[in-house]
Amino acid sequence: MMPGVDGIEALTRIRTFAPNVPALFLTAKDAVQDRISGLSAGGDDYVTKPFSMEELLLRLHRLVQRSGVAASDSAELVVGDLVMNVDTREVTRNGEDIALTSTQWELLRYLMENPRRVVSKSQILDNVWNYDFGGQANIVELYISYLRKKIDVGRTPMIHTVRGAGYVLKSAAS
Repeated sequence: MMPGVDGIEALTRIRTFAPNVPALFLTAKDAVQDRISGLSAGGDDYVTKPFSMEELLLRLHRLVQRSGVAASDSAELVVGDLVMNVDTREVTRNGEDIALTSTQWELLRYLMENPRRVVSKSQILDNVWNYDFGGQANIVELYISYLRKKIDVGRTPMIHTVRGAGYVLKSAAS
């Protein structure tokens, strides 16, 4: 039991913003009704104590594989028709090559690693520039603008501003 909320309520809350995230219930209770409730609430698996650590890891591994949430062995990040090959550093949208500078590529990579998730300017600075940037305050806006000109121009926009919160990359079909 988590403080103030049970696992079923936690999963219900998580499913509102991440409907496809895999969920495994791990509990000390082995009551049939608890297992049924957990699986009915959207849980993908249910493990009770005592359990083998090897079994738990195998169940988690299979669960993540089946979900498609985890990165595959592929070196590609894909969001809608936008494809980034991490090994070759090539980017295409709808099959058309897009040339990016190193910083633009790193920014797009960070956005593509966090699709449909709002990322703040400070998160972008920490993850793209890798330090607390003490220079121009508008550097993130500037590079988002550069990316929009290359990724979104003449197409359905994928890079969106969430006022007061940050930026989000979404498939044009979303």
